[in-house]
Amino acid sequence: MKVGDIALGLFVILAIVIMIVPMNTLLLDILITLNITLALIILFNALFAQEALNMSSFPTMLLFITIYRLSLNLSSTRSILTSGEAGDVIETFGRFVGGNDIVVGIVMFIILIIVQFLVITKGSERVSEVSARFTLDAMPGKQMAIDADLNSGLIDEMQAKERRTKIQDEASFYGAMDGASKYVKGDAITGLIITFINIVGGLVIGSTRGGLSINEAFQKYTILTIGDGLVSQIPALLISLATGILVTKVSKEAEVGDQLMQQLFSLPKVLYFSGSVLVFLGIFTPLPFFIVSVAGILAIVSAWKMQNNMQIQAVDQEISTEDIEAEEIRKPENVVSLLQVDPIELEFGYGIIPLADVNQGGDLLDRVVMIRRQIALELGTIVPIIRLRDNIQLNPNQYIIKIKGIKVAEGEIIFDHYMAMNPGFVEEELDGIETVEPAFNLPALWITENQRERAETIGYTVVDPPSIIATHLTEVIKKHLDELMTRQDVQTLINNVKESNPTLVDELVPKLLSVGEVQKVLMNLLNEGVSIRDLVTIFETLADNAITNRDTDILTEYVRQSLKRAISSTFFDESESNSVITLDPGLEQKIMDSVKNTEQGTYLALDPEITAKIFNSVEQETNKLSSIGRTPILLTSPIVRIYFRRLTEEQYPDLLILSYNELDANAEIQSVGMVSIG
Repeated sequence: MKVGDIALGLFVILAIVIMIVPMNTLLLDILITLNITLALIILFNALFAQEALNMSSFPTMLLFITIYRLSLNLSSTRSILTSGEAGDVIETFGRFVGGNDIVVGIVMFIILIIVQFLVITKGSERVSEVSARFTLDAMPGKQMAIDADLNSGLIDEMQAKERRTKIQDEASFYGAMDGASKYVKGDAITGLIITFINIVGGLVIGSTRGGLSINEAFQKYTILTIGDGLVSQIPALLISLATGILVTKVSKEAEVGDQLMQQLFSLPKVLYFSGSVLVFLGIFTPLPFFIVSVAGILAIVSAWKMQNNMQIQAVDQEISTEDIEAEEIRKPENVVSLLQVDPIELEFGYGIIPLADVNQGGDLLDRVVMIRRQIALELGTIVPIIRLRDNIQLNPNQYIIKIKGIKVAEGEIIFDHYMAMNPGFVEEELDGIETVEPAFNLPALWITENQRERAETIGYTVVDPPSIIATHLTEVIKKHLDELMTRQDVQTLINNVKESNPTLVDELVPKLLSVGEVQKVLMNLLNEGVSIRDLVTIFETLADNAITNRDTDILTEYVRQSLKRAISSTFFDESESNSVITLDPGLEQKIMDSVKNTEQGTYLALDPEITAKIFNSVEQETNKLSSIGRTPILLTSPIVRIYFRRLTEEQYPDLLILSYNELDANAEIQSVGMVSIG
């Protein structure tokens, strides 16, 4: 057995022995002194503990020390009533504290009991109760905060486990303190009852058995009873005070002394006001001048010195901060912060600043936020933060859009003007400045505010400058969504699906496909404008086909076929016939014959002359659809689609190439041309 276990067992046994076995007065003095010593040790431990959990065993300690003190009370009562003696400690306390006067001693004892019972004990009990309740109520929120930090990577599993353990320990501690505070309250009540019994019992025994008169018995036993009550209640008062200190601790970063000094004497103006009031009271009231006014003068002098010290510290801190900043600049690793590349940037000249400034009524920032929401709803992917900044090197009304630090698009607006576009059926002309709509390269006009109503009346589409920039930015982001998607974004999407479909995700990642391979499939879909919102269907298809084939391009074709309803609804109008062009079967066969298989994958090896003929035919057929305002869509067999897409994506990036297996049964299709090589 450990020494601590033996000492604890002996302490508990000692309390029981003291209750049963009569104690010698010398031994009683030693045990009472031990009680006072333990009370002081507990008080100062509670005072200097940085947080309540540093004394997590306090409720148990409180129970043991209370039982020990009550056993001493019982033993001293027996000694007083049987022999009329209780040792030097009790008698000294009774005579010294009471000034050898019974009335004074009784008053002092009653005041002590009132202070302990009504102020400290009752307050500690209430604080313990409230602390326990709030700690238990806050547990779910704290647990959720730990889970959020763990999921975001701010802490690891070990740190999360430590925090959860600490939360449980706090709940257990404050719950136990709520119950343990009842011991303190009961101890105070017991002290009053024992004191009353001692006085009454002493009077009866002293006058009937001791041969003393009632006055002599009252004098003798009252002094001993008061002394007994004091040596019992003073340690009880210390323990009550320790309980109150422990349950009212808030900060976990500093000791109580440091906190009190910092919070009470950190503002010079507080001391200035306090000192001025004291000086005023010392001069203009009958209060002792040399006490009150001198105290005020000392407070004012202290405030002045404190203010000087704070100014010196502020200068030193400023110099130190400048030195640190200069040192940071000299460090070779300070360029690391410059290596960060923003995924999406919108830079604009100073003339466009009012559109982005909320204080000037601009709503461009709100539109940018809506762009991210719109694309997330439409295409089901995460759009990175869009960085907006002004650039004085640009023309006042110019803006540029950067993807990963590289300019990919630009435009220019005319402030306080509107852009009017002819939808194709308006014959009446408008006066304005000719321009080109930046998002779709359509002819347009810049018109004034006065022309806006007329332009809308005759059928023109009229948009304001913020809408032009927002639309252009939206189209650029859609065009580059595939390269903006990172593995971390894909992992976030996977985690989102896993919440409702854990079996599917556990089967797919990483058993069948890695996060990088899933990323390539999603990038292929986004590259051709296919929404990935239906991730469950996408993952189900990948899980079904990745067992036999891990080629991400082939897997993309399987996924596209599973999403045929969504693809058809995106690119076809179900209410009318849709014009498309097709691929000559002979050309399809020629393309398949030119496919080469290697260890790195498959590629298309066509003769350059045939490629040129294909491009000429594609251009002729797509112009037929473009001339009537239709989006060019080309249909191929499923096995050819991917290779024809690779062949034409550089030359014709806006050409939609679909396979027959991607058409919904309800889609009405009409072929208006065929791509062939003659």
